[in-house]
Amino acid sequence: MKIPRLTTLAPVAVLVVLALFPVIGIPLSWLNYLFFFFIYLALANMWNLLAGYTGLICLCPAAFVGLAGYTLAIGTQVGVPFQVGLIAGAAVAALFALLISYPVFRMKGIYFAIGTLILPQALKGLFSYWRPVGNEYQGMGAGYSVIGSAGFTLMDKYWLALAIAAAAIFLVYIIIRARLGLGLTAIRDNENTAASSGVNIFRLKLSIFIIAAFIMGLAGAAYFIYSPRINPVGGFSIRWLIMPLMATVIGGEGIEEGPIMGAAVVTFLTFLLADYGAWSLLIQGIILVAVVVGMPQGIAGMLRQVGAYRFPQKLLQAAEAKIHKN
Repeated sequence: MKIPRLTTLAPVAVLVVLALFPVIGIPLSWLNYLFFFFIYLALANMWNLLAGYTGLICLCPAAFVGLAGYTLAIGTQVGVPFQVGLIAGAAVAALFALLISYPVFRMKGIYFAIGTLILPQALKGLFSYWRPVGNEYQGMGAGYSVIGSAGFTLMDKYWLALAIAAAAIFLVYIIIRARLGLGLTAIRDNENTAASSGVNIFRLKLSIFIIAAFIMGLAGAAYFIYSPRINPVGGFSIRWLIMPLMATVIGGEGIEEGPIMGAAVVTFLTFLLADYGAWSLLIQGIILVAVVVGMPQGIAGMLRQVGAYRFPQKLLQAAEAKIHKN
């Protein structure tokens, strides 16, 4: 009988422990912290998939989050259950990614980044003056509430965010080990060489773009179930770009463990600097620059260089060898 590898069982054990946290009665404040950590982790994993593994410096996560949040909120306004609105929001974000893929993929490098950066601002302007349902225009786009989520407890929201974060990690794990992952790495390293080797550049980029948009939209909709009101400023906020970008760069771009470490740091800084208002983004920006200068490969990259990962891995390998030997 084949014995499961301990390195495979370890993430499952961690997931089970995290799922049991609400049951064993940890403080509600910790559930709040972990909720935000899971949302940032899901966003960071998708941004790492785009930028770290594919080389697409995508600056429009706020567009996916905002569209998913508005789809969720508007759906509940017309009688759609918020559970359906959650999936519908992610689907709309993915559809938006599909619609913009052809024009934005024609741009390269910095032009792609700039082209994606203006999308959330355009959507913010649109939703500021357009009211799909409800009363007439009330100035700068009055927000919408998510109806029907009052009975959805903090524990339920915690489990939802945990499931989304786990799905994001699992997707990245599967993708980078499949043929799709090899193609993405080839595109990141040299797009022209990848194309001459028979890699379908547009199809691979489109696949990853849609997957990332769906998960980002799902995470965004989950956030607006937690904080059940959306407006143009909050829905298309620059923080939906800053948070995953910082988490990926601080943790380590193009490294699987990077978003996990980076999301933990970003979540800690978010709550630590909450009282500083607009200054918090400036402080986080300074920290980001310091990390880029001092640790270009991020925390995970630095730990790999100094061999910090080697010790636990060797212990696991030794334990596995002993189990199989017996």
